[in-house]
Parts: sequence; C-alpha cells; structure tokens
Amino acid sequence: MHLFSGFQFRDWLLANDPALSRLRMATRVTLTIVLSFLILLAIKSVIWPLPTAAFGLGIVLSIEGGVAVRDKGNARQLVTRLFGCAVSLAVVGIAAGLEDRRFLSDLVFLLIILLASAGRVFGPRGFAIGMFAFTSYFMGAYFRPSLAELPAVAVGPVVAVLVGHVVRAVLLPDDWRRDLLRSLESVRGRINQILFKLAALAGSGAIGDADRQELRQLEERLKEVVLMAETFIPRPPAGVFDGAADPAAELAIRLFDAHLAAESAIVLSFQSPPPFGLVHAAIEADAAELARYEGMAETVKDEPQGETVRALLWLGEARQQLTEAIVKGQASGFSGIEVFEDTAPPQPIDFSFANPLLRSAFQITLASAIAMSFGLLLSRERWFWAVLASFLVFTNTNSRGDTAMKALSRSLGTVFGIAIGLVLATLISGEQAIAIPVAVVCIFLAFYFLQVSYATMTFFISIVLCLVYGMTGVLTLDLLKLRIGETMIGAAAGTAVAFVVFPARTRGALDAALAHWFQALRDLLGAIGEGKRGFELIALSQKIDACYRDVTVAARPLGSSWSVVTRPGQIRQTLAIFLSCTYWSRILAKSYDAPAVDDDQKRLIAADLALIDDAAPRGSTCFVIERKASRTTGRHLPVSREGARVGLEMIGSALERLYPRADTLPFAPGEAIARSKQG
Repeated sequence: MHLFSGFQFRDWLLANDPALSRLRMATRVTLTIVLSFLILLAIKSVIWPLPTAAFGLGIVLSIEGGVAVRDKGNARQLVTRLFGCAVSLAVVGIAAGLEDRRFLSDLVFLLIILLASAGRVFGPRGFAIGMFAFTSYFMGAYFRPSLAELPAVAVGPVVAVLVGHVVRAVLLPDDWRRDLLRSLESVRGRINQILFKLAALAGSGAIGDADRQELRQLEERLKEVVLMAETFIPRPPAGVFDGAADPAAELAIRLFDAHLAAESAIVLSFQSPPPFGLVHAAIEADAAELARYEGMAETVKDEPQGETVRALLWLGEARQQLTEAIVKGQASGFSGIEVFEDTAPPQPIDFSFANPLLRSAFQITLASAIAMSFGLLLSRERWFWAVLASFLVFTNTNSRGDTAMKALSRSLGTVFGIAIGLVLATLISGEQAIAIPVAVVCIFLAFYFLQVSYATMTFFISIVLCLVYGMTGVLTLDLLKLRIGETMIGAAAGTAVAFVVFPARTRGALDAALAHWFQALRDLLGAIGEGKRGFELIALSQKIDACYRDVTVAARPLGSSWSVVTRPGQIRQTLAIFLSCTYWSRILAKSYDAPAVDDDQKRLIAADLALIDDAAPRGSTCFVIERKASRTTGRHLPVSREGARVGLEMIGSALERLYPRADTLPFAPGEAIARSKQG
C-alpha cells in the first residue's frame, strides 16, 4: 500500500513538475544555502571570526548561483561562478571604500545597476554576473563592512560559489537522459489526466462549456510538457532528423504521435463523446477490448462517433508506444541516442537602443534612482528594499503589462508573507530549534514555486525574513511596516517607469509573438507547396507549437483572469482559435505524404496563405474583436481519411475566425469550409 502510494505521489509530482526541474532547483538552492551557512558557521567557530556581511553574502550568492547561473555544461557554469565571485569581491570592496561618502556610494550603486542590467546583452553569463554584482553591492551597502573586514567578508562569496558548484555538478548534476525520461513520464501522466476526464464525460454522455474549458486547459498543460520533452531530445545541427531509423527520430515521432493523438481525442470528443468502455480500455491498455472497438469502428465510420472512436484507438496505441519508449529508456538510459556538439555560432551583440535589453537597462536604472530617492525619504537605513524591489520587477519581463503584474505580485506576496511571518515568528519566539527548520522549508517552497508564481515565492521569502528578524531579536511591527512601504515604493517606481520610459507595450510584445507564429505557419504551408514531407514538416509544425506558447505568454497580461473565468472572454476565445490552427497544422504535417501537391490542395494552400497575408499585418487587433459564439455543426471531421486536406481546410476556417466578416457571424467550421470550396 505504501509503495503504491509512493508511485501515485511520484506520478502526481511529475504531472505537475515535468522532469522534476522545479524540485531540483529548489533543492539545489536550499542545500547550497544550508551547506554554505554551516561551513561559514564552522569557520567562525573554529578558524576566523567572520562578520555578519560574510553570512549575508554567502546566503544571497547561494541563491543567485542556483537561480541565475544558466550556462550549459559544468565547465561553463564554473567559469561564470568564478567571474561572478571576482565581481562580487570587487563591488563589495568599492562599497566598503565609499562607506564614508554616502552620496557618491549611491551614485556608484546606480552605475553598477546600469552595468549589471546592460550585461544581459552578453547572454546567460552576462545576466548571472550582473546579478552577482547587484546583489553583492546591495549587501555591501546594507551591512557596511569596513575595509579591515574585507578579507573575512570575502570568505562568504568564495564559500557560496564553491559549494554551489559542488551541489550542481556533483550532488545534483544535470543529466539530459534523466530529464528526458522524467519528461516522457510527465507526458504520459498528462495524457492519463485527459483520459480520466474523457472517461468522466463518457459516463455522463454530455460535454458542457466548463468541461470544454477544462479539456482545453489539459491540452495546454500537455503541450507545455511536450515542448519541454522535445528540448531534451538531441537533434542534428540542421535540426531535422535524417530518417526514422535514428533512435532519437523514433522517440521524437512517438512523442509527436502521442501529443497529436491526445489533441485529436479532445477535438473529436467535443463533437461526439467517446464510449465509456473504449476510454476505460485505453486507460487499462486492454488489447482485446481495443481490438473489439477497432472492428466496431468500421460499422460507424461515416458517423461522428466513428471518428471519435478512431481517435481514442489512436491515442491508446500512441500511449502504449510511449510507454514502451519509457520502459526502453529506463533500461538503456537512451544509450543509443547520439549527442551532437553545439556548433551554432554565437549571436552578434547588439548595443543599440533597438535592443530591448539595453532599453530595459536604462529603465531599471531610472526606476532604481526613483525608488532610492523616495526610499530615503521613508528611511535612511532601509531604503535598499525599495531599490531591490524596483530592480527585480523588471527581471524576465517583456512588456509593461508583465512588469505591472510582477510588481503587484511582489507587493501582495510581501504583505501576506509578512502577516503570516509575524504570526509564526511570534508563536515560535526564542525557539530556534523550530524556527530554523521552518525557515529552511519556506526557502525550499519559495524556490519551488518561483517558476509558477512570483507572488508565492515572495510570500515565502517574506516569512523567512520575519523568522530571521525574530531569531536576531530585531523583529518589530514598525520594521515590518517599513519593509512593506519600501517594497511598494520600489514596485510603484518600476511600474511607473515601465509605462513612461521606453514603454514596451503588451500589444507590441504580442504583435512580435504573432508575427513569428504567422511566419512559422507560412513556412509550413510553403514547404508543403514545394512537396516536402516527413520530418521536415513535423519540425516546422513543432516550431508553430513553440510560437503558440510564446503567443499565450505574451497575451497573458492583456487579461490575467482569462484562464480562470468561467465564461470565455475575447482573449481566451482568440487563443482558442490559435490553438485550433496550431493543432490542424500538426495534423497537416502528420498526414501529408504525397509526392506532389494536387490542384485542389494548391488552391487550399493559396487560400490559406492569402488569409495569413490578410491577418498577419493586423497583429494583435484580433484579441479585441468581439465574436459571437460559433454554432455547433453536424459535419464530422474525417481525420482518419484525407487528413492533409482536412488540415488545410480547418486552418483556413480558423484563420477566417480571427477577423470574421459581418455576414459570417455566427458560423461553424463546416460552413466556413463550404464557403471556401464555393469560393
């Protein structure tokens, strides 16, 4: 029983944390902090009396080493860490040297913020070194070590860097084979979730709007983990496999089939719910029962449920093949897959204002200056919190909407975290044996949820700070109020600058994402027109998939509630159209296998390209168009026959829905296809 529960928990964990990447990062950061703190504590007790700044730098750089260092390969990561350590020691020395010249020290802080932010143009290494520089100067100015204490202070960054590398390279190393296996297991887990939902719907015999939305959300979650799994499969330098005999190509095809079969089961179940017995047989991998339904499918092949049955049979087969690939991977560790060296030339560095990273660097510096000014008015000692908030709200954001959402998340996380932290710190006051483990757990949870919710991460970090204040005897209600005030000043400064100085509109970021999506779809249609097929078409359809993910990310700030509201809004409706078009492009890539394109297909390709040429220049305006709900159609979709033709027709139908004419609202996909044939 316990073993079964353990397997259930692991399946649940993989379904929610593909490849266990979040778990590994949180464990790395937490373990690095704990080990670094213990080593520094041992050094202080036995060898050298270390100042508080050494501990502060050790903890902060343990975090940055686990989060900001993103180079590929242990050697590159070590070089980045060593550069970061050197920069850390240099800026702490500058902070100590300028301690008696506060005004000059503040100006230097702004210069370091500018350089650290601009360093992102150099890629992952520049980003990491910049974060090391910013946080180190922050801690140096906060703790104010003297010049005489610098040798002892330097122990903190050195220990953090070395421990961080050992944790990442030795104790919890990266392993693409392990991550690939776990991501495939996650794909299977999310397919199982889809099957369980379809089983529930098959039992009830009806699919409502809420059920449709839940299935679309399950489809999105499946797409997310499939895209992750695809990144772990080594590809040749050209990006396209030579043939199915290649073990990597075989695995990629199985993953592609499983994804497409699951999407097809969802799409076709919307028009006709599947038989419960069939879904149950697919879940149980009951070969005899599946064979019985396969024979039955022929008797209803021209009815809507016939296509649904075939889709479920396809999904059952694809799921079984994926399971076989997982079992094979567990046994062999994917030893037959060849790993290719990264021979891609480095991207040229753009130092012009056309580069959004440089514009962001000036935004961050200006926001930090504003936060510093108002933060000083609130407190001469704790204004650093305002600068920290203004700096961090710009991290990993692409538009002013992103920045505003992150600023709000940081503010809310801080307020609620401090409220809970104050209660916890009061309850366990003086009980360090309890407070320390609770703080460690909160650190782990903070970084486990970092990639999911910035507000949740801030919430747990705020609890940790309250516990630390309580253990050091400086916890007061006034101090916590001050932290909330400084955080809100920094968040407000960051948001204001994002909207006023070099504003990157959310619509602008969305326009860029849509341009890439339309171009990817155009490339696929063009390749089919040229008679290409096989892996090349599949690779192009996967590119559309990746571009769709970027569209969903860019669209999210337009209406952050689009994913949780019950009634479909404009944003969710439009995303559903792009999702539909992305799905049919995958059907098209999978189904097309003709040596040449016939005249009818040429006409459909030309019509689809014309629709792209009409829609692409309009960009994100499709997200503000009000559409009436589509009527259901009696026309079933013969995916099992003429899949390429149906794919072309349905892509055109979806594109028409982006900018519908007044005389075609409301309309159904079947009606749109009929119109396209008449035209």
